[in-house]
Amino acid sequence: MKKTFIKIIAAALLISCVQKVPITGRRQVSLIPEAEIMSMSFTEYDKFKAANKILPANDQRTMQVQQIGKKIQTAVETFMKSKGLEKRINGYKWEFNVADDATVNAWCMPGGKVIVYTGLLPVTQDEASLAIVMGHEIAHAVARHGNERMSQGMAVQLGGVAISVAMQNKSKDVQNLFMQSYGLGSQLGMLKYSRTHETEADKMGLVFAAMAGYDPNSAIGFWERMAAQSGGQKPPELLSTHPSDEQRINDLKAFMPEAMKYYKKN
Repeated sequence: MKKTFIKIIAAALLISCVQKVPITGRRQVSLIPEAEIMSMSFTEYDKFKAANKILPANDQRTMQVQQIGKKIQTAVETFMKSKGLEKRINGYKWEFNVADDATVNAWCMPGGKVIVYTGLLPVTQDEASLAIVMGHEIAHAVARHGNERMSQGMAVQLGGVAISVAMQNKSKDVQNLFMQSYGLGSQLGMLKYSRTHETEADKMGLVFAAMAGYDPNSAIGFWERMAAQSGGQKPPELLSTHPSDEQRINDLKAFMPEAMKYYKKN
């Protein structure tokens, strides 16, 4: 009887936590309050900045990243408001920084905390391509992909009923799952997202970049350059979980007509 009751509670919890991802409409389960995720995110972001060389605000590269970031921030906020989804980004404290690191990578933590590595800039080459990457990474946060992955891990390891207790206690298991879900620690930014998540972020990122005034078609050339970066060897960090293969380019091209509906040239 007790096991049946627990199963009923767990099922009710799952149903109440089902949401739809903006733009794609895919159903996802997020068991963890986003405020809790963002609280941990802000802490880890500050730790990263303290442990790494962050370019000053007056550096030209930082100014470019912040300019693009603010445009995409406005685009995200405008899109969410137009769809009645403002609550999805409640509590965001947007921040855009550049890490002096040769790694070809960028990432966005929950709550709008963005880092672009200097090693990425020679590959993006222009403002529009950089906007495509930033839009993609921000899309991961807006889509709550990390929360989804962490929720899956907690459901398996802790069980649905124990999740609320674990979050309140900030147990070691919770901390470890957060680190794993967002690729934190020695491999910060290497987000272990699934192919579904990556494809979803591609589409959402195109829309956000387009709304910010950047031509979505820039994505094709950029991802082709990223593919060339590997040269048959280990791919750049940004491609570590989603190789930039022919399928990705084809998917981008297929979605391009939809993304162009949002494009308004500055």
